[in-house]
Amino acid sequence: MLRKKILDYFKIDGTPGGNQEWLPEWDMNMGGCAAVTACDICIFLSRLQNEKFRTLYPFDAGNLSRIDFIKFASIMKPFLTPRYHGIDYLETYICGFYDYMKEIKNEVLTLEGISGNVDYETFAAAIVNQIDRNFPVPFLMLMHHDIKLDDFQWHWFNLAGYEETENDIKVMTVTYAEYQWFSLRNMHDTRNERKGGIIKIRS
Repeated sequence: MLRKKILDYFKIDGTPGGNQEWLPEWDMNMGGCAAVTACDICIFLSRLQNEKFRTLYPFDAGNLSRIDFIKFASIMKPFLTPRYHGIDYLETYICGFYDYMKEIKNEVLTLEGISGNVDYETFAAAIVNQIDRNFPVPFLMLMHHDIKLDDFQWHWFNLAGYEETENDIKVMTVTYAEYQWFSLRNMHDTRNERKGGIIKIRS
């Protein structure tokens, strides 16, 4: 049987997740995508019925607002600071997220990078497993041959759902406060030497 799962992703002002275009600081507005995905992860987990995740988000998880998200992004910024080449390595993202958890004294999560250079089956299985375990998937895409993915190049975004087909998996992206569905096989086949990858999260 072909499987499908969509996470109960949060909304702010009626749209899914945070949006770096809300951020007033020019560097975050242009290059704050890694910090935004980390903020989204923390908010998503803090809304679950699990006390150990509550302090990942410093505001009221039951009453989300754009103002609080902007404040949270400023808190996250020192740990995942935009830089000239972007946060273009999985290890940089992981170290920044760990530093944030140390700062708030809640090191509840374990993060592991899965390179986009692994084979498609391994990559897809890691994504499906994480979504099945109710964790969004931070995804780093670097250069890609497909013009339909131009807005996703050199960009961090989250995956929040999947649907299996006969020979592929469709995945639901969350970025810029929008959902979109894409072929994971095509996303993985960048036709470039450096392929970014995903972050596997455990608790």
